[in-house]
Parts: sequence; C-alpha cells; structure tokens
Amino acid sequence: MEKVPMTPTGYAGLEEELKKLKSVDRPDVIKAIAEAREHGDLSENAEYHSARERQSFIEGRVIELEGLISRADVIDPAKLSGETIKFGAAVKLVDEDTEEERTYQIVGEVEANIEAGRLNINSPLARALIGKEVGDSVEVSTPSGGRCYEVLEIRYG
Repeated sequence: MEKVPMTPTGYAGLEEELKKLKSVDRPDVIKAIAEAREHGDLSENAEYHSARERQSFIEGRVIELEGLISRADVIDPAKLSGETIKFGAAVKLVDEDTEEERTYQIVGEVEANIEAGRLNINSPLARALIGKEVGDSVEVSTPSGGRCYEVLEIRYG
C-alpha cells in the first residue's frame, strides 16, 4: 500500500470528518431510515430510498477515510528546513509575465485547495518546484499554456 503524504492539519481534518460521519451522520441516517419504514410500502417511499442512498454514501466515505488515515504519512512542515523546496514548503512565486505574486503551500492530494493556496504535490507546478531554490526560474506547462515563475521565498512551519 502506497503511503499518502499529508500535513498534520490535513490529517486532523480527515479524522474530524470521520468522527462526524460515525458519531453524527451515521446515527441520523439510521434514524431517518427507521422513520421512513414506519410510513409503510417501501417500494414507493422516496424518503426511505433517499435515506438509504445517503447511508450508502456515508458508509463509502467512512471506508475511504479509514483507508486514507491508515496510509497517511504525516509530515510536519514546522520540523523541516532547508534552502530547497520540498513537501510542506510555503513558496512565494512571481509570474515572470504578469509580475503577479502568489504563495502556495505544497500539500498532499487530499488536502489540496488551489483557491486556499494549498497546492497538490502531484500537480505540474508542485512537481516543477520540488528541489528548486530562491532565485530559480520554473517553467510549467498548464492547460492554458506555458507559464514561467521565479521563486522569491521558501518557508517551513
């Protein structure tokens, strides 16, 4: 089984979601199924079918989260340092064409959110950044064409 890299924040988020599914959502859907059964004929009972569908989703998500948590390789960026970019680094970049500055943290796939500045380790930009240092230029092919960035700053923690 392949390890799944993630930050402590990402790991905590998965554990929190799993706990909510097991302690709140699962009991709620069981209750909803029981109430829908009391309404009689199940073959035409939309509430029952909806609750069963929701139960199926919850059980699938619980299995998925338990698998991710069991394969988690938690890497704490606060304990990392160095001059080169690696997992967990917060990287400040400037687009060499538009002069627009952006900061991204390189995180695991399950916690990636580009709008929040969390860049998937498997994304083309993150792969291009790994191993680079301040002052290095990075050329990346994106769906909207090639982009060039300069690394301005690298922070851990």
